[in-house]
Amino acid sequence: MEYIAVAKTGDILPGEVKYVEANDYRLAICNVNGSFYCIEDTCTHDGGPLGQGSLTGELIECPRHGARFNVVTGKVARMPAVAPVETFPVKVVGDDILVGLD
Repeated sequence: MEYIAVAKTGDILPGEVKYVEANDYRLAICNVNGSFYCIEDTCTHDGGPLGQGSLTGELIECPRHGARFNVVTGKVARMPAVAPVETFPVKVVGDDILVGLD
C-alpha cells in the first residue's frame, strides 16, 4: 500500500471536511476532534459529494438527500443509503496527512 500526502493538518480544522483527489480517487478527509479519517467522496445512495456535506462528530451527512455515514467505519448511520462508503487508512507525519491507497 502506498501512502500519499493529500493535505496539511492545518488545512482541516476540527469538524471540517476537505475534498481531495489522489491517484484517481475522490476522497473526503474529515477532522474529528483532531483525528483525521478518510472516506470515499461519493455517497452510495446517489453519488452525492460527501466532501460538501456537514460533519457532526463522526457522522457526515450527504448534502443531496441526507444519508449519513460514520467516517471512522464507513457504515451507514441513516438512510436512504444502505451500502457503506469505503474508508482508507490515514497517517499523520509531521503536519502532513497521508492516505493509504492501493
